Amino acid sequence: MMETLTGSFSTEGYWELFSLVQNSVITAGVLGLMGGLIGVFIMLRRTALVVHGIAEISFAGAALALLIGVDVVAGSAVGAVAAAMLIGVLSLKDRDTSAVTGVLMPFGLGLGILFLSLYQGRSANKFGLLTGQIVGVDDIQTQTLVTGAVLISIVLLLIWRPLMFASVDPQLARARGVRVNLLSMVFMVLLGVAVAMSVQVVGALLVLALLVVPAAAALKVTVRPYLAVLLSMAFALVSSVGGIMLAITGTVPISPYITTISFLIYVVCVLIGRGGRIRHKRASAALVG
Repeated sequence: MMETLTGSFSTEGYWELFSLVQNSVITAGVLGLMGGLIGVFIMLRRTALVVHGIAEISFAGAALALLIGVDVVAGSAVGAVAAAMLIGVLSLKDRDTSAVTGVLMPFGLGLGILFLSLYQGRSANKFGLLTGQIVGVDDIQTQTLVTGAVLISIVLLLIWRPLMFASVDPQLARARGVRVNLLSMVFMVLLGVAVAMSVQVVGALLVLALLVVPAAAALKVTVRPYLAVLLSMAFALVSSVGGIMLAITGTVPISPYITTISFLIYVVCVLIGRGGRIRHKRASAALVG
């Protein structure tokens, strides 16, 4: 097995191959920055599981689009936004997003598998929806994904203060006159579009690596919102672009590289955060003593 893995790596003609995936590198970088930004709000609002649920419906939408021969990105976006709005509306009533998400996840995955089983085209297209792809992003898709990521980031920056307030303490925010329900729906729509775009890079099964893990890692080493966002964006950028740069050298799909880099960053941040807490306790004990 190790011989198979090591034998799949080759640096021969690396830069020629890199020129073929420039669109993917640009797209992954911009989506990584967007994912790092929205990921902090995902963690603060404790909606990590919702991301996975939306990704499953997004996968179903993309698979349906592939089956009927329309734009896959558009199909993915329609499915993701519909799922996000449904989860958002239902969660406003019972406040339990995990239950709603748990119902939608198997439904979306089942529909996606059904649509893929009916699709008679290239098997690589099927596999790419689940695990991502590095050479399937053309100029038009690059423009679409980059534009979408920039617009989502701009909207998040515009509603930063009230959304942060509503995410940290929704009850107090509501008492202060913040329209918490409206902000929640706006955020869910943004999250749906963000998930749909991220699926194009890492696939439906591993979208958490781009939208959740970098933010979770950042929050392990700092509690300052602005610093957490900057670190999260940096971690997501390194994971996404680094994953593509490594994927060029082998035959393994892109998603294992991105998920591995994200996981290693998270482990390092956990160790750093734990070390900082230990040093703080020792310093406090020394002062008391």
